[in-house]
Amino acid sequence: MPLFQLILVALIQGITEFLPVSSSGHLILLPALTGLQDQGQIIDVAVHIGTLGAVVLYFWRDVRVGLAGLPRALTGRTDTPGSQLAFGLIIATVPTVIAGAILHFTGLSDMIRSVAVIGWTMLIFGLVLYWADQSGATTKDSSDWGPKDALKMGLWQAIALIPGTSRSGITITGARRLGYNREDGAKIAMLMSIPTIIASGVLLGTKVAIDANADIARDGAIAAVFAFVSALIALTLMMRLLRSVSFTPYVIYRVILGVVLLVYAYT
Repeated sequence: MPLFQLILVALIQGITEFLPVSSSGHLILLPALTGLQDQGQIIDVAVHIGTLGAVVLYFWRDVRVGLAGLPRALTGRTDTPGSQLAFGLIIATVPTVIAGAILHFTGLSDMIRSVAVIGWTMLIFGLVLYWADQSGATTKDSSDWGPKDALKMGLWQAIALIPGTSRSGITITGARRLGYNREDGAKIAMLMSIPTIIASGVLLGTKVAIDANADIARDGAIAAVFAFVSALIALTLMMRLLRSVSFTPYVIYRVILGVVLLVYAYT
């Protein structure tokens, strides 16, 4: 793949992975609207590894606490902050893994990769995010996150398997509806991405590993590095902006893009 396209794909993935605007939707739109070749699943895995590194680095303190509590969480004990976090992340990931496996093995995941679908999901779930953000209470912070809320947010996250929905956007929507403030709701949503990205990486990685060679590995490494850097910058800026700005700017972008895509798809 040309270096320019590798960098372009990596930047799109990195910038949009943690913003509530749908990275998968943008990656599908790139070849659909520009005529460029599809980047393929190997590059998809590579850029997801890059963004995984960014979120782990940014939230390293929380990740370290969760890893320390993982052994206790695996035995069902949630008597420490770390085990409570780890147990919550496990529960929140289960609905997405189940729904993702169904879509993958039935072939439905390919059927919903269209400009029209992305246009509708951009528009509809952008408005849902606005409604949740404006009407949601701010009575909870990340320390209140338990199994019940984790399951509810996990069900919201499973909806993001529909291209254009945005994994971060839909989980933030769920967090705001449950009463979490913007910053902590986004933090929980970002932490939820870690096991989800790992699960999708394992699923896709085992499928494409056989086709890998030195040239593809080199392309993947380049894409992963650029995705890591751009994701880290985008995540840092968003978390800082949430201290003073709502999600409305992202909603406006989603609505405009959704309308444009629908006009394009149906005309």
